[in-house]
Amino acid sequence: MKIGVFCNRAASRFAAVQDALLSIFRKRGIGCEVYERVEQVGDVDVLVVLGGDGTILKVAIEAGRRGIDLLGINAGNLGFLTQFEGEQVGEAAELLLHPYETELRSVLEVQVGAERYFALNDALFQRHYTAEADNNVISVTAEIDGKKVDEFIGDGIIVSTPTGSTAYSLSAGGSILTPDLSAFILTPVCAHSLHNRPIVYNDSCVMRVRRGQETNALSLYCDGRYVCDPPAEAPILLRKADFSVRFVKPKGGNFFDKLLFKLNKWSR
Repeated sequence: MKIGVFCNRAASRFAAVQDALLSIFRKRGIGCEVYERVEQVGDVDVLVVLGGDGTILKVAIEAGRRGIDLLGINAGNLGFLTQFEGEQVGEAAELLLHPYETELRSVLEVQVGAERYFALNDALFQRHYTAEADNNVISVTAEIDGKKVDEFIGDGIIVSTPTGSTAYSLSAGGSILTPDLSAFILTPVCAHSLHNRPIVYNDSCVMRVRRGQETNALSLYCDGRYVCDPPAEAPILLRKADFSVRFVKPKGGNFFDKLLFKLNKWSR
């Protein structure tokens, strides 16, 4: 098995976690490559990611496309996507030295005209602030399989995978989805109508986002990174991608134990 290590050198505990991990692999006679940029990642079977959620999101789509397993060790702050904390580096390394289980996480594909973008967590359509505009809220209408869902007026909307349901969508009032659900969630951001509420829908459906005629410019972010300002005339379609991201997990791992731990840590 070929192992790679992807590092976020800006993470607070990066150096100590990496040193401990590489020391364990050396003692076991296992070589591994260390990468700092996505384009450096070589032909490996599993990629150990040292950092927080942002570091995992940076490499997750490329790993999913190439069929590389991911194992996250939290060397950052919260780390919802990581399986182990920094002080558990020995357990993480030991897991890779034996047959392990994996968990598939769905990916969201966003098509804007002829361009396609991908997100493990979420796609955000957000108002674009301009000095000239009299009103900076946006109006977008969501359709699922050709049927109108609602018109959302406010700061924007989030379309999230189950993985991303514990990220921005949760902060905006969305529900938590367990990773095994075949569903996405549509969450309005600071809606101007009290009847706008998060909507969970089957991920086999295709969502179309239409902007109101009077809507100012809006921006699209995937996994927290700006990708484009969709042209007014461009069709916007969201669907489940034809590939997944595969995470390594401990045998008998309990999502709810991990969730409770992270939520308690987050609320301190």
